[in-house]
Amino acid sequence: MKTTNHHSTPKKMNTRRLSHRWGVDNILGMLSYGVAVVFLGSCSLLPARTVDNQQSDTQAQNTTQPNPVIVPPQIFSSSGDPNFVVKVVQQVGPAVVRIDSSRTITSRVPDEFNDPFFRRFFGEGSPQPRQRVERGSGSGFIINSSGQIVTNAHVVDGADRVTVILKDGRTFDGKVLGEDPVTDVATIKINANNLPTLAVGNSDTLQPGEAVIAIGNPLGLNNTVTSGIISATGRSGSDIGASDKRVDYIQTDAAINPGNSGGPLLNARGQVIAMNTAIIRGAQGLGFAIPINTVQRIAQQLIATGKVDHPYLGVQMVTLTPEIKEKIKNGAGDRLNLTADDGVLLVEIVPRSPASLAGLRVGDVIKTINSQPVTKIEEVQRLVEKSQIGTKLPIEVERNGQIVQVGVQPAPLPVRREG
Repeated sequence: MKTTNHHSTPKKMNTRRLSHRWGVDNILGMLSYGVAVVFLGSCSLLPARTVDNQQSDTQAQNTTQPNPVIVPPQIFSSSGDPNFVVKVVQQVGPAVVRIDSSRTITSRVPDEFNDPFFRRFFGEGSPQPRQRVERGSGSGFIINSSGQIVTNAHVVDGADRVTVILKDGRTFDGKVLGEDPVTDVATIKINANNLPTLAVGNSDTLQPGEAVIAIGNPLGLNNTVTSGIISATGRSGSDIGASDKRVDYIQTDAAINPGNSGGPLLNARGQVIAMNTAIIRGAQGLGFAIPINTVQRIAQQLIATGKVDHPYLGVQMVTLTPEIKEKIKNGAGDRLNLTADDGVLLVEIVPRSPASLAGLRVGDVIKTINSQPVTKIEEVQRLVEKSQIGTKLPIEVERNGQIVQVGVQPAPLPVRREG
């Protein structure tokens, strides 16, 4: 039996956008290019303000220049201590765990070797299924003193055995209560009590520039601490090349490496605000974390039912821009009467899906969902995620220059497991 060792890697994202396919007569073949958006930023350096020394004697006598007020950075003023990271780590470190997982992979024997003709030649020496064990490690943190732990779904996906190691060296067998590949959140239970837990912050109020601390087990180096700032909030899955994920990620420049997956991202007060989950291959200072409000919502459902049902319409869509509209008009001609200038264009409808049953069509442009205007696919995804399975969702579309009202009844999202 072959053994393969690896560390559970934060999801490496392909930053190229996937092209969108037209479903009918290949009309949307003209859209098969990467819709990548690159933001080029520049920073102007302004000269420091100086006091004009060529003042008259009268001005010098009558004017007293105040001493400049130095405002400490927010990371210091919020804690009052430049070594706040040390205190946070001492406070929360015991609630961060290492998670080792293993799964057995059996290689399949080609069907040809089961054919009697081949068995005449190979006999009892015909190839047998081979097995290998894949081992990985990641991070997690304790959310309940009775042994409930959260981590990334990809840390424990398909695992035959999960082992949880606490900072004090204690080791426990972990039971996976549930996994949600759509948000990459999983919950684990160990048989222990009176465990340390993390205080929870509010990820809805985060702002770029806030100080953050990451704790985890990158590359097998247990209890590693890195720090940085929040670089951005609200990064959609499609922004970072993970269009199959329904998460608005927090971007951070705190170093995240393989093995950090599932570990906490903390604020300067030691509250967990996100779960580290993704990096972009070959990039530096581009890490992504799942907001803790999302982690909590998903974890509660996994603990209660072992699964999470996400609303599903069954459409493939693209944000309508002047460039895309022009490309469609040039390629489709009179076959598609596209009059809208903005909105979300439906480029494919899954057969027998809720969208198909409700009468949505390729070429429809979504204008509103539940009376809320939408102009980007990310806005559609957020509103659909907030909808209720089995309850009709009112959608307004523009079709051939006419406004059409459609009621779509979302169904549970069919989840295709990774691997």
